[in-house]
Amino acid sequence: MRKGSLLRALHVVSLAASVTLAATTDGWPGPSRPGLQDKPSFVSQSSELVVLPVTVFDNHGRLISDLPVERFAVYDNGRRQSIALFSNEDTPVTVGLILDASRSMTPKLGEVIAAALNFARASNPQDELFAIAFSDTAEDLLKGRELSAADLTGIEAALSAVRPQGMTAMYDAVVAGLERIAEAGRPRKILIVVSDGGDNASRATLKGVLERARQSNVTIYTIGLFDADDRDTNPGVLKSLAQTTGGERFLPGSPGMLMQACQHVAREIRSGYTIGYVPPDHDGAFHRVRVAIEPGDHHLTLRTRPGYFAAGRISSR
Repeated sequence: MRKGSLLRALHVVSLAASVTLAATTDGWPGPSRPGLQDKPSFVSQSSELVVLPVTVFDNHGRLISDLPVERFAVYDNGRRQSIALFSNEDTPVTVGLILDASRSMTPKLGEVIAAALNFARASNPQDELFAIAFSDTAEDLLKGRELSAADLTGIEAALSAVRPQGMTAMYDAVVAGLERIAEAGRPRKILIVVSDGGDNASRATLKGVLERARQSNVTIYTIGLFDADDRDTNPGVLKSLAQTTGGERFLPGSPGMLMQACQHVAREIRSGYTIGYVPPDHDGAFHRVRVAIEPGDHHLTLRTRPGYFAAGRISSR
């Protein structure tokens, strides 16, 4: 059984890329990892944590989920920070599926629905899912509701209602997804963007979307379904969205590879680490973050978000 500090009885409020964790009267159980015993067994209501999702792979691409907290070091703008939160448990998350419903997706929609259901099957049954489809505009398919990952019938019904048409407003849809997921109750928040092209209909710009993504506490995975003769393809945009938030881009070349990509994302979400620390400054600036495995091991690599925007100082007047 995997070990790690248990995140329960927490009220979580996102503030840019910092997260305020308010302990209930039951407190936050102390970490079971050696090396954290001297830390308080709960986090006070005034504590702000920068929370980082971290994924570790070996040199064969296999997920590594059993490293102890002592192996991790966190650097904020080059300064090492004390780890205040550590967990490698399979805790429920909120996932937003952002699906291209433009006219060119017509022959691929069945594959996308099958892959989304495959993702749900491989997910934690308590994960919350919502879905936004985009063509000329973005549409919340569940009208503000979420479904559990275990509700395969409900997920299939929602996605099957999509009728591909029109152009591609992907940037607007990602902004809608970021706004929608900001209201979610789960501490970890994921967006999965599936598209077969670039953007030819949004009011939002790529620069604005990337800025919003950096200010969020959301990890974005992107899946590009490209045709060889499609002139609107832009795999670089999908790569930028993923890298900016600590996610990953996939370019599956077949329905089977699409299914594998969705399974991989589900496994990665369930096998990752959550690491938190108290931000050293409240300057409103962007802070670069580096997480390292120590001592260094050339057989292991990790991925996390590259940084966060610190909260600004609160005036005493």
